[in-house]
Amino acid sequence: MRYLQLFSLVILSLLSTMTTAKTAEEIGLEIAMETDLRDTGFTDSIADMVMLLKNEDGDESIRTVKMKSLEMDNDGNKDLSIFQQPRDLKNTSVLTYSHALEADEQWIYLPALKRVKRISTRNKSGPFVGSEFSFEDLSSWEVDKYSYRYIKDELLGDRDCFIVENTPRYEYSGYARQVEWVDKEIYQPRRIDFYDRQNALLKTLTFHDYQQYLNKHWRPDRMLMINHQTGKSTELLWSDRQFKVGLTDRDFIPGTLKR
Repeated sequence: MRYLQLFSLVILSLLSTMTTAKTAEEIGLEIAMETDLRDTGFTDSIADMVMLLKNEDGDESIRTVKMKSLEMDNDGNKDLSIFQQPRDLKNTSVLTYSHALEADEQWIYLPALKRVKRISTRNKSGPFVGSEFSFEDLSSWEVDKYSYRYIKDELLGDRDCFIVENTPRYEYSGYARQVEWVDKEIYQPRRIDFYDRQNALLKTLTFHDYQQYLNKHWRPDRMLMINHQTGKSTELLWSDRQFKVGLTDRDFIPGTLKR
């Protein structure tokens, strides 16, 4: 009788563990949702950005950009990039309406042509003004854009991270998957490996020098994208970030890009 009682307790314990254990997909989704929750509420922001483009021979070129962003309820952000240098790109503007599973909407204003052109959703994997960032990389991250799978915990330098695999759920992505290191303390990415449609490692993006704003939102001052297949790289240097400056929908209308 005692043996049967012990056996029953073991079985009940195993059943309890089985019913409460979470799958790798559930854990991955929870990490993504917590990341999203911690970044909700920034309202709007502006910042200056310098892009340092380096080719495989080490030659560099520089672009300076004014960045504006507007947080949207129940949808992706609206983002506007206005180029200030070099001279041949001055006043070129790129406007993005990010969505979850629906195709993002993007427009580019080309001063030389004096017209606003809509960017095809099939071209989101193309390079953003010659950089190693694609149009897809620069649209806002939305939880529903991906399915998630937790892989393991791992130290990245001195930072304790979750490693999560993100698989795009939206059409026309340039990637088969992404592997992301998420900082356990601030729930922000420290590194993302991008795999191309043939599932070969294409690029690695690393995030450095995080700063906190409004006692909640973390942003990196430096981001480095390395293309392993071409040897090229692009570094983004951010400065003068400001939040809740009063931007509205009227600041993100395609027809006003010419101004």
